[in-house]
Amino acid sequence: MWWLFGRRNGSGFSSSSTAEEVTEGIDGTALTAIVTGATSGIGAEATRVLAMRGVHVIMGVRNLVAAKDIKKEILQKIPTAKVDYMELDLSSMTSVRNFASEFISSALPLNILINNAGIFATPFTLSEDNIELQFATNHMGHFLLTNLLLDAMKKTTHESKKQGRIVNISSILHQLPNRGGIRFDQINDPSSYHKWLAYGQSKLANILHANELSRRLKEEGVDITANSLHPGAIVTNIFRHTNILSGSCNNMLCSIASTSEGNQWSVF
Repeated sequence: MWWLFGRRNGSGFSSSSTAEEVTEGIDGTALTAIVTGATSGIGAEATRVLAMRGVHVIMGVRNLVAAKDIKKEILQKIPTAKVDYMELDLSSMTSVRNFASEFISSALPLNILINNAGIFATPFTLSEDNIELQFATNHMGHFLLTNLLLDAMKKTTHESKKQGRIVNISSILHQLPNRGGIRFDQINDPSSYHKWLAYGQSKLANILHANELSRRLKEEGVDITANSLHPGAIVTNIFRHTNILSGSCNNMLCSIASTSEGNQWSVF
């Protein structure tokens, strides 16, 4: 639980470490990354710092106007930055397929995929594909996106001889679901819906996805890593559907954090 107190762990970094500190000295000029949910919060900062290190970043976003503003802001500070954006709504499987098709058609390499976009504690809503909105956005969209782009990543890894990276942004709240795990038979049931538990289910799915994908990639002998991480208690606009105050710690979150010492977490 070093992250809770900002103490450094074996990596030399802690929850107080910045993305610039973590990536200091890295030359990413030959790399291409996709970052979903890149117009605010963790996604915007990841985009900025990756671009600072020379990575060509493709922002997968719902709001093209906001993406244009982020790109402009980055270019003002880093004139040599290579940043582009493409429309992507993770709650829509059609949008995910269109994004993947457009990216593959561009013939760009793909070294890094950061599955960051997410929504939190929304009222019960079904996506256009009739899937509970948090599960659709946080897990299903990223699951499909990763599968559709995996061959492109494998090709890049093989040709460049550089390890590929897939990162799922999960959450410590993956511990919220009941011991039975993900209730697949009740995901779309409004009568049993709890917005926090639904979020937890989607974050648990992120971890299970990364774990199984990692196992399969190792089995295939493919030099691509797949990991999930808890980014820490970071106040961003993901909390817009809740009444959690900025800078405060919800009792449920604190309770979970106090029992997480046995887990190994990474901090982006």
